[in-house]
Amino acid sequence: MSEYILGIETSCDETSAAVVKGGVEALSNIVSSQIDIHQKYGGVVPEIASRRHIEAIIPVIEESLDKADISLDKIDGIAVTRGPGLVGALLVGVATAKSISFVKGVPLMGINHIESHIYANFLSNRNIPFPLVCLIVSGGHTDLVYMPEHGIYELLGKTRDDAAGEAFDKAARVLGWGYPGGPVIDRMAQKGDGSKIRFPRAFLESGSYDFSFSGLKTAVLKKAEQLDQDTNSAITYEDMAASFQDAVAEVLVRKTIAAAESKNVKSIIAAGGVAANSQLRASLEEEACKKGYYFHVPPLSLCTDNAAMVACLGHYKHKAGIFSGLDLNALPNYPLGK
Repeated sequence: MSEYILGIETSCDETSAAVVKGGVEALSNIVSSQIDIHQKYGGVVPEIASRRHIEAIIPVIEESLDKADISLDKIDGIAVTRGPGLVGALLVGVATAKSISFVKGVPLMGINHIESHIYANFLSNRNIPFPLVCLIVSGGHTDLVYMPEHGIYELLGKTRDDAAGEAFDKAARVLGWGYPGGPVIDRMAQKGDGSKIRFPRAFLESGSYDFSFSGLKTAVLKKAEQLDQDTNSAITYEDMAASFQDAVAEVLVRKTIAAAESKNVKSIIAAGGVAANSQLRASLEEEACKKGYYFHVPPLSLCTDNAAMVACLGHYKHKAGIFSGLDLNALPNYPLGK
């Protein structure tokens, strides 16, 4: 008999709740976004995000249950993001989940946000062959992780400065396109020519799977200043977006393929908000398939923060009997695998 897991996600600026059946069927996945609120500030303001979560969390949970056509009495477990993330935002979700767990007497599962992004893949395809390498790319994280089986992780590489998502946001700000940067750069890049500018690629020392995007961000800033002074330049901001996107995608793809070859894996998967980028998805799939790897990336709706991926991971923890106590607390710097 399949269990029903209620997932709750409040790590940053999305308030989300979902009901997932048997780890593979999302009966609901409600996301209340705060993008419109934070756009005028050019990024997420933690105090504002926390207050908005307090206002939205109960209505979002109720809508999720209504859409799934299920009551709390039928829920078999509650999975909630405990970190990493903004501590005030995390505490709203954790406190709510603990309250429901106590009142209804159902198991509570504290979830690592990065791990749940990985499990967005298994929500949409539970038959991905192990071992695998996962590229996790989001606003706050850029990691390469080796997984020999469920729940076992080896961090192969991470960003040494800006995460890929941060680089997209900062580049968009330089180009005057606002926040969030990822979607608008993806859209504008399709109107530009990526061969117009050769932005730097930071591959770091030989054999390293770490990432660095701060130099690329600086190069975009300098090029934008040059274009503003040269009114006769044939290069457009759309060309800059395409060239920037090319540089990010090339580094991410090459390092992911190198990591997969070094670990002799069967599959390559991707996760996180930047995994929604059209060029990264296409380039990674092309190179992975060319090398003979099984490739999977979640649908766009499961790349950004959502509670269905949290509930999916909750399914695997519930199945293994890995539960949290009511002393569960938010961990803003919660490391993967702990």
